[in-house]
This record gives sequence, structure tokens and C-alpha cells, in this order.
Amino acid sequence: MNDELDPSLDLPEQLHQLLQAVPAGLGEYQLIQLLKDRHSTHIPNLPLTDKLVLFRTHFLIFNALYLLRDRLWAAQAGFVQISPLHIQLLPYQPGSGELNTHDPLREYYLDLSQLSDTDERDVEKLLMSFWTRMQGGEEKQAALELFELADDAQALDLAVIKHRYRQLVSLHHPDRGGSTSRLQSINKAMEILERYYGRH
Repeated sequence: MNDELDPSLDLPEQLHQLLQAVPAGLGEYQLIQLLKDRHSTHIPNLPLTDKLVLFRTHFLIFNALYLLRDRLWAAQAGFVQISPLHIQLLPYQPGSGELNTHDPLREYYLDLSQLSDTDERDVEKLLMSFWTRMQGGEEKQAALELFELADDAQALDLAVIKHRYRQLVSLHHPDRGGSTSRLQSINKAMEILERYYGRH
């Protein structure tokens, strides 16, 4: 794979190039690192330790992935499987799983006002809602949402959860400029998920 991405391509096309080069798929964090390593100008060239930078980078990536999925599907040229842990380019299969136009995640990420209207306080509120929900007894769901695994709950096992935990710790560790409170949230979520998934 070239060390540079073609700067004339938009972000969905750059992602298409990267996904074509990794047929087995990869996680969101790896995808962000590839874009940064190849000097993509479409995402902030800033450390992901700042909550708002992390949110904006995540949003831009997912906005571009949904745009790419729509484009490839319309051209009958492929299908993009999208989740934070695994993003993969798959062959187009006519008639299999028509694109759901009422996909709330797709609608959220294709609405650019969500990006411009979300500030650091909103990102803090999203984190705070995690703790509020936990104290309200919805601890397992809140922990899965913090790990961005809520949509994959059926296929989850402790190995997948531990892998995601290590990714999040390396991303948010205070030694790398992350926040102690975020790391505490991640550790607490891991304790909860070990209780639920460690039994299986």
C-alpha cells in the first residue's frame, strides 16, 4: 500500500482504498491510524486524547463510511460492514439485506449538524449518562455502550471484550495524555462486563 493517500480523493474514497488493501477488515482505531500515517487531510491531525477531537474524528470516519456504503451499494460495487470493532469491505450480493433506510445510526452520522452542534460539554454529558444509567441499574447496557459494543451483544464473549478494553486503555491512558476519569470509567465498565460474561 502506498505511504500517501491521493489528496484529491474525498474521505469515503480514501477509506475505500484502505479497506481494499485490508480484505480481512480492521477496527476503527486502526483505520484512524492508517489515515494519520498516510497524511489524510480529512481528519484532525491532533492527538485523540482530547475528548472533542476523539468525538469529531470518530464522527468524520463514520460519516464517510456510511457515505461510502451508500455509494458502493448504489453502484452495486460492494457493501461496507460498519461497527467500531470491525469495518470490512464485502462483495455486493444482490437481494441480500437491502440497505435499511431507517437505520438510526446511519441517520445520525449522515447528519452533519450533529458534528457542528456537539461541544465538549455534550461529550462530557454522554460520559456522565454512562454513570447515571449504571446507578439506575442498567449497568450492563451502559458498560456495553461505553465500549461501543451494544450493537454486537449477541456475538460477544470475554475475549472480544478484553480486546476492546485493551484498545480503550491504550487510547485513554493518562501516560499518553488521556484523562484519569475516562480511564476509571473504562475500568469500571470492564469490571461489570467481567461479571456478566466471565460466567460463560
